[in-house]
Amino acid sequence: MLWLWKWCVLREEGQGTVEYVLVILAAAAIALSLIQWASHTSLLPGLFGTVLKKVIGLAK
Repeated sequence: MLWLWKWCVLREEGQGTVEYVLVILAAAAIALSLIQWASHTSLLPGLFGTVLKKVIGLAK
């Protein structure tokens, strides 16, 4: 029974995949938090409006 415990605990075959998934989940959580925060402020519409005005001004 001890060999089974050691075999399950000491294997590192899927560790890279698990770490990759955890990083992706953390990045998604941060992105969702930023999107939710930005949706409650006028920051994004103001930023897009400024960028659009600059682009239109450069195109003229």
